[in-house]
Amino acid sequence: MLQLSLFVTLCCLFRSVTPQLFGNSSSNSNSSSPGTATVHWIGDKPAYQSGTTFGLPWPRGKHHSENTKFTISGDSSEQIELQSWVTGYWPDGSVKWSGHAIPESENIYNKYTVTAQNGTTSGLYTNPTGSLVVTNASDKLTIHTGKLQVSFPKAGSVLVSEIKTKSGKIIGNDGKLVLQSQSGVANDPSNRGNSSIQHFNFESSIEAVTVSEESSVRALVTIRGKHQVTRGGDHDNWLPFVVRFYLYANSDAIKLVHSIVFDAAANENFITGLGLRFAVPLAGEKQYNRHVRIAGVDGGVLNEAVQGITGLRRDPGAAVRTAQYDGAALAAESTWDPRVSSRLRWIPTFSDYILSQLSPDGFTLKKRTKAGQSWINIPGGTRAGGFAYLGGATQGGLAVGLRDFWKRYPSALEISSAATDVGEITLWLYSPEAQPLDLRPFHDGLGQKNYTDELDALDITYEDWEEGFDTPYGIARTSEITIFGFENTPSRDKLASLTEHINNPPVLVADSEYLKETEAIGTYWALPDTTSTASATIESHLEFLFEFYQEQIEQRRWYGFLDFGDFMHTYDPDRHTWRYDVGGYAWDNSELSPDLFFWLFFLRTGRADVYRFAEALTRHTGEVDVYHIGQWKGLGTRHGVQHFSDSAKQARISQPQYRKYFYYISGGDERVGELMEELLDTDKTYGVLDPNRKVRTDGWTPSPGSTVAIGLGTDWSSLAGGWLIEWERRGSRWEEAKSKLTSTITGIASLKNGFVTGSGLYSLENSTLGPPPTDPQNNGIVAVSHLSAVFGLPEVVSEAIEYFGADLPTGFKDAWLDYCYYFQATAAEQAARYGVSFGSLNLYQGHSRLTAYVANQRGNSSLGARAWREFYTTDGFQATSPWNTTRVEGSDVLAAVDEASWVSTNDVAQYGLAAIQNLALVRESLDDSVS
Repeated sequence: MLQLSLFVTLCCLFRSVTPQLFGNSSSNSNSSSPGTATVHWIGDKPAYQSGTTFGLPWPRGKHHSENTKFTISGDSSEQIELQSWVTGYWPDGSVKWSGHAIPESENIYNKYTVTAQNGTTSGLYTNPTGSLVVTNASDKLTIHTGKLQVSFPKAGSVLVSEIKTKSGKIIGNDGKLVLQSQSGVANDPSNRGNSSIQHFNFESSIEAVTVSEESSVRALVTIRGKHQVTRGGDHDNWLPFVVRFYLYANSDAIKLVHSIVFDAAANENFITGLGLRFAVPLAGEKQYNRHVRIAGVDGGVLNEAVQGITGLRRDPGAAVRTAQYDGAALAAESTWDPRVSSRLRWIPTFSDYILSQLSPDGFTLKKRTKAGQSWINIPGGTRAGGFAYLGGATQGGLAVGLRDFWKRYPSALEISSAATDVGEITLWLYSPEAQPLDLRPFHDGLGQKNYTDELDALDITYEDWEEGFDTPYGIARTSEITIFGFENTPSRDKLASLTEHINNPPVLVADSEYLKETEAIGTYWALPDTTSTASATIESHLEFLFEFYQEQIEQRRWYGFLDFGDFMHTYDPDRHTWRYDVGGYAWDNSELSPDLFFWLFFLRTGRADVYRFAEALTRHTGEVDVYHIGQWKGLGTRHGVQHFSDSAKQARISQPQYRKYFYYISGGDERVGELMEELLDTDKTYGVLDPNRKVRTDGWTPSPGSTVAIGLGTDWSSLAGGWLIEWERRGSRWEEAKSKLTSTITGIASLKNGFVTGSGLYSLENSTLGPPPTDPQNNGIVAVSHLSAVFGLPEVVSEAIEYFGADLPTGFKDAWLDYCYYFQATAAEQAARYGVSFGSLNLYQGHSRLTAYVANQRGNSSLGARAWREFYTTDGFQATSPWNTTRVEGSDVLAAVDEASWVSTNDVAQYGLAAIQNLALVRESLDDSVS
């Protein structure tokens, strides 16, 4: 057994995957004085924390990783063990964002203070205590947390071979992924006997196991592989997975982040069950000392023994009954009433239990004595907590839980073979009791034959359909799981508190004031301002919009295995419902950047409910709405009835800026970091797919590896956002990313009309950016779109300008300021500057933040006033908009709802961003009279 030293820990890190522990600059900080930052729990202080990771920003030039030591203390100034790493750097090599992990502890403070002490030579860590030990053998990894010992084989089907408690009890083994699928579905119930439908069972097949991060506080084991068929006939290995196991010092919990990618033909592969299964050793434990616990509703728990001795005709004694219900080991049978102890063989043992959450509003629960016998229904409920335990009073056991269990329906918890020597506990991410997951297109094309038909159809349903493009091949889904090990059956209250813990894991964040002060996450937002009537009104509108969407998710039941985290695009006031079934009006898929609005709203307010909302949005949009493999890898799908149904596969949807906030605040979430890395090759897709193919008139066609046409708004902003983040993170391709960003910025600055040009030719070979096909001589053309600046362009450009600083290529900032000024300038001003006006545009309210930006940069109060006029008097929401909801009930709707028929998600996103950024940039120009 080898306890890794600090040196070994640092050297074992994978620079291409994990946050870095060393800077890339040898420059020293100008000050040896310490810097401090305080973090607090979002929401209430938790009653329990099993180990926590969080992120912190730092001012430019203040700290360098090679000579800075981070420490942490609680309210009482008690020093706490801390692991630290760097997730982002300033251009000078100083720390921009750091990630930190603290171990499980009984002492939980309201706030923690992190101190960065410069001038040290001990690196980023405090002194390790040795409570977390990693042993890396040729055939397996073993992690000792101090409370659990967990073994991870490096090959085969088993991800976790053994979980052992501190006292040496083996409480779980043979942990593996399980998958069930079928080759077709019956289109009519009368055809369910169709013998041509094949059914398959799969289990995990390991391809790679790594310890990508390890220290005295947190170890991360990453396992990659695919699912391999075990029964049902021949089937290729499929559904690639990545499972990350997080183990914290002094913790009896194991946190998992489970990710899959759909990589098969949707009309031949229907998932019918997807889960994680563990064996639980029970040999030697009396049947009446074996316990089943399943979380119910609002802290409720099903408390049962495999062999119940309560409710019998004969009473074993009050102490015996109470002990069994409490999960304690029963006294010797000789102390019971002999009328019970002599007849134990006649009391059934219930071996199997299953809870299925098949809708967001109800779960069923049942049990049986063994396979082949009838199920007995147990009273069900509404929304299960998603947590179950199997074990014994003397031998301990295993509990497993799924975050957002009922929100991700259809899900299930299953306990089987509990009356045998080896029981099983299975967490079903997709319940086998549900209908198969059907990812086929929702219509057959309706006879569309060519682009003319497709554009005509677009004109009525707003769906941009194209044959072969409505495919789920390459979409992903990530789930969060927690496993707990116990020396003996825990109390009911303990299990109830853990159910709350897995669904609302404790999160540490810095105060909004500090986040703003460091300027490490943009300077285009400010704290809420209620100092005037006008600003207070805007703040109340922002609160209304967030709380309305939060309420709509609940009322409209926007939940489900793939759907949870997203919301709808446009409302249908006639039917009093969102247009869930109408072409391009259904699922929003990040259209016009609501992700940015909700994250900025959190940064300003620090509200726990906003964080959870934005986090779920990030987990959905970065996974389900984006392709992760295949020819469209790195592209997202435009809004539609299915998250993948529209033929507009574009980088504007996969914009990495949408993931950036969560990544840094979370301390460098490895899955989100991986998603952002995937996007570094998005530029290659332009050689395969032209996003403007249906409307292009210049004759250009894409060719792999050649020079490609990209838009300077929606396309370039997404590419640039990814390059900037990679440069900040100092990932494995950061120098390439910096070069591409610098080169394309130089190219935009070299265009006669800058951003107003609209597009350019980008070389996949050398990353240069030149004039578009319609203007090869760079004489200057005008091609302005209302969409260019509403998918993260202002945020990416603002951050890039600040990040480059004095090294920003000449002319780029002027090109951006020109675009910001002239977008809403008069037609005469536009023509005077560019020779022609920009014509008819829209989304003016959202673009008022561009005017605010140039006003702020030039210190021009008149422009600031213009920005507010654009905000109040153009399109979008108005001061006179209702700003309330109407209750609709009775026979007008399926269920009573609160509607705001005047609201669309496009307007919400753009109003929210404009309001927040205008208040940050030109607050002093806000006139109460225009509110």
